[in-house]
Amino acid sequence: MIKINPLGIQTAAWDSFVHAHPDGTFFHLSAWREVIASAFGHHPFYVAAEQDGAIVGVLPLAQVKTRLFGHTLISNPFCVYGGPLAVTAEASRALADHAAGLRESLGAAACEFRFLSPPPEDYLDSAWAPRDALYVTFRRALAADDAAILKSIPRKQRAVVRKGIERGLTATANKDVDGLHAIYAESVRNLGTPVFARRYFRVLAEAFGEAMDVVTVCDGATPVAAVMNFYWRDEVIPYYGGGTDRARACGGNDFMYWEVMRHAAARGCRSFDFGRSKQGTGAFAFKKNWGFVPEPLHYRVLVAPGQALPEVNPTNPKYRLMIAAWKRLPLPVANLIGPMLVRGVG
Repeated sequence: MIKINPLGIQTAAWDSFVHAHPDGTFFHLSAWREVIASAFGHHPFYVAAEQDGAIVGVLPLAQVKTRLFGHTLISNPFCVYGGPLAVTAEASRALADHAAGLRESLGAAACEFRFLSPPPEDYLDSAWAPRDALYVTFRRALAADDAAILKSIPRKQRAVVRKGIERGLTATANKDVDGLHAIYAESVRNLGTPVFARRYFRVLAEAFGEAMDVVTVCDGATPVAAVMNFYWRDEVIPYYGGGTDRARACGGNDFMYWEVMRHAAARGCRSFDFGRSKQGTGAFAFKKNWGFVPEPLHYRVLVAPGQALPEVNPTNPKYRLMIAAWKRLPLPVANLIGPMLVRGVG
């Protein structure tokens, strides 16, 4: 018999299960529960499916509820992957049924599972419908040495990387999340997107320790690009990054990802996860130009009767005027208002 229990003090058992499961991802780890609660104030509902005293499934689930962007349950918010992770169809269905009941009791408009790979057909019932193919991910093997990595980069982008090398750009890997945030804030403001609070980056650094770092690129003494990276098994996952106007002029963004690849390979990583992007965006085009092939993500949603899944993304026409106006905001104003808005776009 399957029992559904909230994640209590059994974080070690939870994480052992995630590490052992072939479909486990960095975003299934138990630390995300406290990250989401501490950084955003959202209520996490992390539960495990147990049978005969052993964990047979986990579900990292959290409520995202704001006046502006609506009310949903997401596995996992602010993460690209998630959904029930189980060893049997019975356990997966029990977790999904629990999420469906929770959605109903909380009055949420929808519940979303963010699968990286298609779940087996018998793991969810037909009420969990595939979401549209708005999001894709970009992943590929990472070569082991610098020469092979450089050769794997398409010719046009390789030329930009060489330009950065010849210019004398430098890169460091450390935990300078404050320096990253300054660059990231300017970058996302220029894209018309609200910025995360600096505290969120600090919480991530504390939660993930040696499984996270920041690669920063300098042009002379000036930081021009930076990215936060997560490390999972033999994979590197560049997650939050950006560049200044100067970075575009000196090839800093391309040089940065080359340095991330080099640094990750030296750590023993053999896979590079460029993360999800929305089709039709600049990030989508950038990753394709780097030779990555887009792969559809297999999200599943359960929508309440008479409700619609909130479409909180920059391709939604209702946000076009907001995005255009945001790009013109002074940076201090954008940094003040942004964190209050972005907590609803999990």
